[in-house]
Amino acid sequence: MFVLLGMLIVVVSVVTGYLASHGNLLALWQPFEVLIICGAAFGSFLIATDKNTQVRCLKMLPQVVLGSRHNQSFHTQLLCLIYSLFQRSRQEGFLAVEADIEHPLESPLFNQFPDVVRDARLVDFFADNYRVFTITGLPAHELDAMMDEEIEQIAEELKGPGAAVHRVAEALPGFGIVAAVLGIVITMGAIGGPMEEIGTHVAAALVGTFLGVFFAYGFVGPMSAHLEGLAEHEIKSYLCVKACLSAAASGHPPPIAVEAGRKLLPGDKRPSFLELSELIKQYR
Repeated sequence: MFVLLGMLIVVVSVVTGYLASHGNLLALWQPFEVLIICGAAFGSFLIATDKNTQVRCLKMLPQVVLGSRHNQSFHTQLLCLIYSLFQRSRQEGFLAVEADIEHPLESPLFNQFPDVVRDARLVDFFADNYRVFTITGLPAHELDAMMDEEIEQIAEELKGPGAAVHRVAEALPGFGIVAAVLGIVITMGAIGGPMEEIGTHVAAALVGTFLGVFFAYGFVGPMSAHLEGLAEHEIKSYLCVKACLSAAASGHPPPIAVEAGRKLLPGDKRPSFLELSELIKQYR
């Protein structure tokens, strides 16, 4: 919601200031300049990024408008899932949760938490590392080191869309100059004709420069920063799972293990200590 509001404020502020200065709004209507700038920017994006990054960009764009799916509700479900699994394995033994760990997306236990199950990669990260812990009995520091390496790789991939869009933002002013130069080329061809026609071509060329800078700093640059923020929120979920598993590997009981993970979540995206304490009572 705030993203759309911000975009609206950017457009209204620029257009209102232009009109208040006695500008002609129709002079800014240059669809072919937009085609040159946006088409070239999109093409450069496809050239510079691999298919996986492109797909991740498309998947993350709805979150730019709707907000991060890794919100307080998601993290509450995640912590309850971890507690439920730890508690059951503690009471009934690891074999009692073996089927849940082997096929987490089909597990009745996991499917009690639909928001978490929709993030298949995070579920696999949790299940795989819990399986390693139960099978090998690795000490906490070795399990930590193994998870750190995996999280580092995942973080690099998650930050890819934000970095890719940022590169597009940096290129947009350049493409605006390309559109302006092409406009000047057209102007040169019109020399000797009516002055009004020459003025129109020059105005179109200048609009190309304006649009390149406007798109870069008004929309695409802030969007890249937002994508980077979404990636950071998602990485926090992995760090939360890691902390919970590490605490369990150190021999801490389930309530302490999930509290270790809760503390690593952003303050506005995690349940409070008392809220979590009340929620996990139903999974004892």
